[in-house]
Amino acid sequence: MKKLIFIFLLTFGTLLAWFTCTNCRTIRNSADSKPVTHEIWNGLLKKHVNADGWVDYKGFIRDSAELNRYLKVLETAHPNDKTWSRNEQMAYWINAYNAYTVQLIVRNYPVKSIKDIKKGLAFVNSVWDIQFIKIQGFTYDLNNIEHNILRPIYKDPRVHAAVNCASYSCPKLRPEAYTAARLDEQLSDAMAGFVNDPIRNRISSSKAEISEIFKWFKGDFEQNGQNLRAFLNQFSKEKITDKTDIAHLDYNWSLNEQK
Repeated sequence: MKKLIFIFLLTFGTLLAWFTCTNCRTIRNSADSKPVTHEIWNGLLKKHVNADGWVDYKGFIRDSAELNRYLKVLETAHPNDKTWSRNEQMAYWINAYNAYTVQLIVRNYPVKSIKDIKKGLAFVNSVWDIQFIKIQGFTYDLNNIEHNILRPIYKDPRVHAAVNCASYSCPKLRPEAYTAARLDEQLSDAMAGFVNDPIRNRISSSKAEISEIFKWFKGDFEQNGQNLRAFLNQFSKEKITDKTDIAHLDYNWSLNEQK
């Protein structure tokens, strides 16, 4: 019953985020800016995220001035369809989601979970609904970026392995920035790493225990007539069949902090 309630709240929260965003496609065309570089963010990630995706938040705190300098770059350049390519836009929003998530943790550190920052109903009245992101006159929360922009506009399910919610069960935070030039390669690598990560997914030919992400956003993985099993087989080293039992691992919202 609790899981059914959670799925309902997630769906409701997604719809709420959709209606609280002012016509995202119009925004994409009305903003006037040129593509930015993500070099500052790339340097911070290389310095404070290890190969296993665990984050040194104390290190980010020490480098908070540099983090703020990168966020200022984002705040002065809103992506648009006129001067930005699709990959430039998508890389921007992935990096923005991850960088602003880190900023939230830095501002509220120490915390045991990102969900402790603002208590409430998950995806309805929670940390993901804090409207603190201001980009060229537009205000966003993390839900806006994920559910109004990345998922519905770009329709690439691999994005679920790229955005990081600062939690143990989330796909790893990549120790490099996403870039337009390498976006396809990076997204595929991130999803393959996530699917084959035994902490977050345990797949064999007889049984697949997979992340709840694949349940919460099942429709994203079943686009264009594809089913979830086929999607998993694109990236999993162990292939599953129609007879493979599928279960979901409980999601651990503990902070993804480097010990």
